[in-house]
Amino acid sequence: MLEEVERWLTRRSWSSGDRPLNRLTDARDADPHRTSVSVVLPALNEEATVGAIVATIRRELMEKVRLVDELVVIDSGSTDATAAVARAAGARVVHRDAILPRVPALPGKGEVLWRSLLVTSGEIVCFVDADLRDFSADFVSGTVGPLLTDSGVQFVKAMYDRPLGNAAGQGGRVTELVARPLLNLHWPQLAGFVQPLGGEYAVRRSLLERLPFPVGYGVELGLLVDALHTVGLDALGQVDVGVRVHRHQDGQALGRMAAAIYRTAQLRLSRGHLVRPALTQFERGEDGFVPRTHAVDTEERPPMREIAEYAERHAA
Repeated sequence: MLEEVERWLTRRSWSSGDRPLNRLTDARDADPHRTSVSVVLPALNEEATVGAIVATIRRELMEKVRLVDELVVIDSGSTDATAAVARAAGARVVHRDAILPRVPALPGKGEVLWRSLLVTSGEIVCFVDADLRDFSADFVSGTVGPLLTDSGVQFVKAMYDRPLGNAAGQGGRVTELVARPLLNLHWPQLAGFVQPLGGEYAVRRSLLERLPFPVGYGVELGLLVDALHTVGLDALGQVDVGVRVHRHQDGQALGRMAAAIYRTAQLRLSRGHLVRPALTQFERGEDGFVPRTHAVDTEERPPMREIAEYAERHAA
């Protein structure tokens, strides 16, 4: 590990308990405009979990204390009761396709996160995945905390244990097999991030609006790498929030995620194009193995500040 990263780990890695809620609310109240907080949950068919997450954030961080200003669920086309459950729990629900309708929506998590900037107003934006179980408000207060108390910090990732079934620390398979080797080899300054692909992180809007967004699974790696190049390592941090329990993908889905993440890294290394942006996987059928070919995400959205509607909204 680079000496620079070892020093960064001592300065920019914290625990959620390092900043009590009263300290955060005092910091927020001292300058409510610069420290307004929006929480965004991207959601697709998450009726089983989204309600409890929304209810916890609303109860713990909007009613008991005033830390979060707005709580928005972006529904990316759910066919279940995700939108109704989230709304009943106290979130504002916006459908992905209702945001920036002149630009046809593409499938993918990154697309939803990018569009969320147009329907939120907080100077700090905190993203939280909607499939978490046993959710703790620390995922929000922990990642937002350094941004409220240290003006030099601009991007904070949550770090946590990721159990796989009853096996501790065995989640995050794409992280260990793909993302971590890529980061260590090509962006060694980011080798200190425990959960580089984690979906829980808080970022200053002034940085987010300057970054391109991969539309699919590569969004977390893309944002992290681009943030490094835009503001430098010392502006990045991470906070230990305990344990993350969520729904795990099967091996085929993980393969597609890995391909998208590799493609995101490859684009940033060369700013070129893959010869064949597709991934072929195999499933056993009645007559043997059957190839299934899936497109790999190849689209990225431009920095939001280049979108006319966003510029008009913030000029008003």
